Amino acid sequence: MFKDQTSKNFSDTTIVANTSVGKSVGNLAGDLIGKLPANVAASTEDLVGLRHAAKKLTLFPRQSPRAVMSGGHRSRLRGRGMDFDEVRPYQPGDDGRSIDWRVTARSTQTYTKLFREERERPVLLVTDLRQTMFFGSQKTRAVTACEVAAALAWATLNAGDKVGGLVFAATEQRDIRARRSRHSVLQLIKILVDASVSLVNRQSDIFSLRQILEYSRRVAHPGSTVVIISDFYDFDHDSERHLFELSRHCDLTLCHIRDALDSHLPPAGSYSVSDGKRRFILNSRDTKIRKSYELRRQQQCDALQGSAQKLRATYLSIDTAQPVIPLLQTVYSSKKTARRPS
Repeated sequence: MFKDQTSKNFSDTTIVANTSVGKSVGNLAGDLIGKLPANVAASTEDLVGLRHAAKKLTLFPRQSPRAVMSGGHRSRLRGRGMDFDEVRPYQPGDDGRSIDWRVTARSTQTYTKLFREERERPVLLVTDLRQTMFFGSQKTRAVTACEVAAALAWATLNAGDKVGGLVFAATEQRDIRARRSRHSVLQLIKILVDASVSLVNRQSDIFSLRQILEYSRRVAHPGSTVVIISDFYDFDHDSERHLFELSRHCDLTLCHIRDALDSHLPPAGSYSVSDGKRRFILNSRDTKIRKSYELRRQQQCDALQGSAQKLRATYLSIDTAQPVIPLLQTVYSSKKTARRPS
């Protein structure tokens, strides 16, 4: 979206952003899927192809459950369940069916068996594909967000868990019901690709981050793992409040999609900046402008990281210039046993 007046295009997305004004979102997606560069809009082929790389990810590190559901994750809640844990002296109120008669016969006390109950942990992937995600110096934030969502969806399915999603485009929101099926992942991928392509036809956003998080709160079941994938550009106090409510009942991860230009302006020069409709000149030689921009962006990033730390949520910064699988492995690696205390 930057064109240096003294040299060459800073990004190819300026050309794409000006090609489709006036088409409907539905027609646009149908016309352009498969025709846009891979760094501009997500493709079905690339997102489906991530199913192999996603085998390097293990979802999810175990923690204390926040709701009672049967499933494949061990809980620290003790009672009758699938896996034997230990024996302890019988206490009034214990289930008589759990008495360990062999241990009891060898002692003067009655002992009861304890079990590790199994818990199911559905995964909800909340993907922000609003208009600000159609930005990037090498690859758009939208493409990176789609790759993260698809990779985590495949990894969830590989782990035998249910996966669902919420996708927020500029003018519409789509729900994918949590299911343990390949069809559910493919449905999510189709919606991600359509939403990514629709960003080429610039439209005004009808959702704020606050509204996205508020809706996610209503949809997420207690005990779920909720992953928010966004640039968090309009993160504010109300957004933090909704994150707090989510974190009370769910395991929360914030995937912060960032571009190099989010932290620093391009090299000193005069750049033609376009959003697809309007154009102006940015003078990045101005030291005051550079420092003000960098300070403001750093403050926004610090505020989000600070909130994640307060809420004991996982924060993951994802650079659009980097492959997503190695970045996700820093949290969801088969070599790691946990990312937060149980």
